[in-house]
Amino acid sequence: MVYRNFLGLIAFLTILPVGKSAKNFEIENISKNMFLFPIVGLIIGSLTLPIIVTSLYFFNQYIAAFIVTIFLIIITGVHHTDALADFIDGLMVKGNKEKKHQVMHDPRVGSAGAVAISGYIIGMTLAIASFSSIDRLLISIIIAEIVAKYSMILQAACSNSAWEGYSSHFTKNMKSRKKIVIASVVTIILITLISFSNLIVGFQILILGIICALIVIHISNKNLGGISGDVMGATNEIVRLVSLISVT
Repeated sequence: MVYRNFLGLIAFLTILPVGKSAKNFEIENISKNMFLFPIVGLIIGSLTLPIIVTSLYFFNQYIAAFIVTIFLIIITGVHHTDALADFIDGLMVKGNKEKKHQVMHDPRVGSAGAVAISGYIIGMTLAIASFSSIDRLLISIIIAEIVAKYSMILQAACSNSAWEGYSSHFTKNMKSRKKIVIASVVTIILITLISFSNLIVGFQILILGIICALIVIHISNKNLGGISGDVMGATNEIVRLVSLISVT
C-alpha cells in the first residue's frame, strides 16, 4: 500500500511512467501523502545528475545549463512552470479576487506569464552555468529540488485555499502536525546526508526556501485570499531558482 501511494506521488509530480490505477492516484489520496514530496524531489534531482554530467561533457556551460533547465521543466510535466505563468498573470491583472481567479484559470498565457516563464528559463540557465564546481552544482540541484517540494508542504500547512479546487485537498490534509514533523525530519535528514561535506550550502538552501514559501503565502493571501495549486506550483519554481542563485 505504501509503495502504491508513493507511486501515486511520483505520477502526480513527474511524467515518469509508473502507471496509474485505482484510488492511489486520486487527488485525495495524493494530498494525504503530500508529506512525502521531498523524497520525490530527491528522485527528480538524482535523475538530473546524469543530464548535467553528459551535457557538460559535450557542450559549453551555457548550452548545458539550458539543457538541464529544459529537462527539469519537462520531467515535471511543465505543470509547475505553467503554474508560475498563471500565478504571475493573476497577480498582474487589476481587479478583485474573482477577476484574478478567472485569469489564472484561463488556459491562455498572458503577457505577464510569458515574461515570467522567459525570465525563469533565463535565470535558471545563468544560475546553473555560474557554478564553478560541478560537485557543488550536483549537490545543489538535488537539495534545491527537495526544498522546493518541502516549500509546497509548508504552504499547504500554513495557509488555506483561496477557492475550492485541487489545493483544497492539500490544505485540508496537511494541517496534521504529525505530517509536518515527518516532512521536516525527512527533509533535514536528506539535506544532511547529501551536503555532509558542505552543510552550509544545504541549510542555506533550506532557509531560503522557507523564506520564499512564506513570502509567496503573504503575497497570495493579500491578492487572492489564500493559496491555490498554481501558487504552490509557482513556489516550486521560485524556490528552485532562488536556491541555485544563492549558492552559485
